[in-house]
Amino acid sequence: MANTTTELEALLMQRSLSDPQLLAAAEAAADYRILPDATVIKIGGQSVIDRGRAALYPLVEEIVAVRKSHQMLIGAGAGTRARHLYSIAAGLNLPAGVLTQLGASVADQNAAMIGQLLAKYGISVVASAGLSAVPLYLAEVNAVVFSGMPPYGLWTRLAPDGVIPPYRTDAGCFLIAEQFGCKAMVFVKDENGLYTANPKTSKNAKFIPKISVDEMKAQGLHDSIIEFPVLDLLKAARHIPQVQIVNGLIPGNLTRALGGEHVGTIITAR
Repeated sequence: MANTTTELEALLMQRSLSDPQLLAAAEAAADYRILPDATVIKIGGQSVIDRGRAALYPLVEEIVAVRKSHQMLIGAGAGTRARHLYSIAAGLNLPAGVLTQLGASVADQNAAMIGQLLAKYGISVVASAGLSAVPLYLAEVNAVVFSGMPPYGLWTRLAPDGVIPPYRTDAGCFLIAEQFGCKAMVFVKDENGLYTANPKTSKNAKFIPKISVDEMKAQGLHDSIIEFPVLDLLKAARHIPQVQIVNGLIPGNLTRALGGEHVGTIITAR
């Protein structure tokens, strides 16, 4: 390790940051998992939060019960209100970075609402700058709530087509899981998982319990359950080799997934 570190330091002083040899040396350095016992849970905005009390209250009760044995970072999606904002802003020819900020405001609101429902249990909401306090919250109450939208704002990466921000709340929650070196990433949706077609509109849609990123792309399913960029992030990840999609409208599904059961669909990097 000492030789590797010495070589890397020398290269950093002498080469550009995109130099192939420098990148290879950086790749060889060991990664440190910051929160290896925590699981990131993304609660869908349109699929769960927008359904109101009937969908969210049972999920809140389940989170409160399961936090006794599991550490959780709970990310909030944006949902329907963000889609309305995207529609208006895109119609005004505003750029993707502005749409990102608008979508983030809705995810912030949803995080605030989830936080208020969990407040009496000591579970707090943290803003992007407050992520440094996450370890303290986990140590005290085993859970914390955050807004799922990555804080790129005007610095967001441009989409290949159109102005809809490519990195939204699915990607934001995954990035938190990967950068903190968490144990797992669970997406809570309103479907049992991935299907061969949209189960809300197609009677012939078949459920897929497990699939790889490459298989999803080959079958044209790459944007059917989670945001497309998440699949590329998953392929490049060091700590999160797979993600799990569960139906949060069925009581107990989240608890089972946190316990290591195969619930819903698992998407693997390879």
